[in-house]
Amino acid sequence: MNDMLKFDAARAKAIDTMYQNPDITGQRAETLRWLQLAPGENVLDIGAGPGLLLYDMALLIGAQGKAVGFDTSQPMLDIAANRCGGLDCVELKHGDATNLPFADNQFDAAVSTQVYEYVADMTTALAELYRVMKPGGRILILDTDWDSAVINASNRALHDKVMQAWDEHLADPHLPATLTPKLRAAGFTVIRRDAYPIINPEYQPNSFAWGMLRGIRDYVIGRQGITEADARAWFTDIETLAHNGAFFFSINRYLFLAVK
Repeated sequence: MNDMLKFDAARAKAIDTMYQNPDITGQRAETLRWLQLAPGENVLDIGAGPGLLLYDMALLIGAQGKAVGFDTSQPMLDIAANRCGGLDCVELKHGDATNLPFADNQFDAAVSTQVYEYVADMTTALAELYRVMKPGGRILILDTDWDSAVINASNRALHDKVMQAWDEHLADPHLPATLTPKLRAAGFTVIRRDAYPIINPEYQPNSFAWGMLRGIRDYVIGRQGITEADARAWFTDIETLAHNGAFFFSINRYLFLAVK
């Protein structure tokens, strides 16, 4: 866990900015389409982050429902509280996904985007999720498999080394490949799976790649023998390719819809 990203105030603010770009805005719209929330429902957002999805869900369920945002990062919850402050149906809780502070059979729906890949004990986490869901309650989990990343780079050996070091920021950088049997073992019935691709063929400041590549550059320094000069060389190479019209970045997010 010590090698994973720390969601302090600075990173929380950066994520809030990055997750308002068109790529992730589209991802939120797709998530809501899959969830099919109805007025009056109780919904849980595990890893609510800065509250962007939580805010949208609260508008859909209305005053008669309850939208609970749950996160391990207090700085993230602080941003979410500011964003959702005018919505009485929103409640925020701090804690860990392996110990949900909620009653049995409490929620009609739950969502977790880009969270479970950080959780080492998925058996306990999914057992907790199953416990708090109502019978027939639906869950939507979205996570990334970093094997799906396609990034143009001139020095492939250095690029591969950088991406291997980047894997250290997660408990399981390839969770989607094994999530189906994990969900079934927890008691859920998996009813739908699909991919949501993020494709940035151009290098633009409002793109997902713009922020993500900078995050990778800064994180990998000192990991697996990568020096600051190595990280800068990798990043400069990508920027040079972009300047020459040869930039390409793509990654898949995988969605799993299941019911209790």
